[in-house]
Amino acid sequence: MIISPTKKKMKLSADGQMDSHLTTILPWFRVLSEYGKDKDVSGHGVSNLVYVSREKSRDSPHHFKAGALNALIRVSATMTNAPVILTLDSDMYSNDPQTPLRVLCYLLDPSMDPKLSYVQFRQVFHGINKDDIYGSAMRHWFEVLMSGMDGLAGPIIAGSGGFFRRRVFYGCPSEALEMNQDLRVSHSIKSRDVLAMAHNVAGCKYENQTEWGRNMGFRYGSLVEDLFTSCLLHSEGWKSVNCNPKRPAFLGKSPINFHDCVNQAMRLSVGLLEVAFSRYSPITFGVRSIGLLSELCYASVTFWAIWAIPITIYAFLPQLALLNSASIFPKESTQRWWNYQRAWMMRVLSSFSFGLVEYLLKSIGLSSIGFNVTSKVVEEEQRKRYQKGIFEFGVASPIFLPITMAAIIILVAFLSGIARVFFRQGSIEGLHLQILLAGFGMVNCWPIYEAMVLRADKGKMPLKVTLV
Repeated sequence: MIISPTKKKMKLSADGQMDSHLTTILPWFRVLSEYGKDKDVSGHGVSNLVYVSREKSRDSPHHFKAGALNALIRVSATMTNAPVILTLDSDMYSNDPQTPLRVLCYLLDPSMDPKLSYVQFRQVFHGINKDDIYGSAMRHWFEVLMSGMDGLAGPIIAGSGGFFRRRVFYGCPSEALEMNQDLRVSHSIKSRDVLAMAHNVAGCKYENQTEWGRNMGFRYGSLVEDLFTSCLLHSEGWKSVNCNPKRPAFLGKSPINFHDCVNQAMRLSVGLLEVAFSRYSPITFGVRSIGLLSELCYASVTFWAIWAIPITIYAFLPQLALLNSASIFPKESTQRWWNYQRAWMMRVLSSFSFGLVEYLLKSIGLSSIGFNVTSKVVEEEQRKRYQKGIFEFGVASPIFLPITMAAIIILVAFLSGIARVFFRQGSIEGLHLQILLAGFGMVNCWPIYEAMVLRADKGKMPLKVTLV
């Protein structure tokens, strides 16, 4: 590891922080290779490779990752000022050499929106076990949220794997000539003038009295500089694109220790809440420029940590109440909830389905099927069964066909699934939840099974409906 020199003796603590006796770490660079001059072991030319250590001082805030990215943007501008910038975390590596070509297809396509600011690739992590016990793949984030936002203003910056137009980081024209986005550097990156300029822009006081971190570069004010910056860029009118090729563009490393995993999520939660309750909160800022749907997407992310309140209540309150023999639900509420959801499911299968068909037939001018339902049950007997909580069928009506068919199919599927589990017939991987779902449906259908087989009163399911 290359250590930058300091005004005093350089020494880092175990966690990588400056010791208390240090005041400043000066900026330092090493040009490891230069395009057009250096070659690899096979004799082919190599690209520019420069190690950069920016200045840090206890008298000036360094703004964490956002400050490091802004320093790199300025230093690279003095050396090459290349129009495209890739941000990549140190624990990620390229997995597809065609990735730059995919990006250029977006950025150089004249039919694309000229306001396209960056192309974001999905983060894929290697080394995750087959069941992903920590949920490290973040499938909801990259497969659902990012894809959904792609149809709006565009996905958010994911912190790594993003290709940016350099000019997107200049919200207003720069006052410094060397930072001008249209400038093309022709000097050698090892020249004294270039290195002196790079040394200057990497200083911790360079940003003083400038727009860096506010209207230029990555924005300051939150630990999640990626989401914060993308929100402000979208508010300024920039667009973005989500690129998710079949072969992952980059692969990264995911924590395999649960302590590291939850600590990482804690830092993310703090940064998200900083955005949620700032002047740039998604619920109040940028609705007119980005649109309501995009702001709702941002809000669903920034208020992510608020889930701690209901989940904590769910984890402790019912259990503490149970230990103290205190009921948190009104009497009979559980039975009524069960009856409501069961009746709702049966209504959807029967009356809602037939109502939808009848409406469609009427809408296209065809005759709908009429049902003449006549009760044949003695009123007093029917009332007694109802008071006992027994379902009343008794009429051979086609409206009962969907629920009886569904009940029979659910029963057969459940018994078939149980048989496969016990007798190990074929592959049962992934079927456990389906068996559980079928079991839930079967319990809901118990009044139907009872009416079809076990009951002998006049309110049972007519044999004609059962056989059909």
